[in-house]
Amino acid sequence: MGIRKYKPTTPARRGSSVADFVEVTRSTPEKSLVKPLPQKGGRNNSGRITTRHQGGGHKRAYRV
Repeated sequence: MGIRKYKPTTPARRGSSVADFVEVTRSTPEKSLVKPLPQKGGRNNSGRITTRHQGGGHKRAYRV
């Protein structure tokens, strides 16, 4: 496993490092463990905008 080093943006980050889990992670999640997460876009059950500045963004999925 490789080691991921942080750039010293704060004093605590200066010496910190963590393991990157490249060997044990997959690039895409297991399809049977992913369900669709419907996007609301700030709209209620009648389709009207009830929350401003919501909507758009990348499609997301729910991980079971």
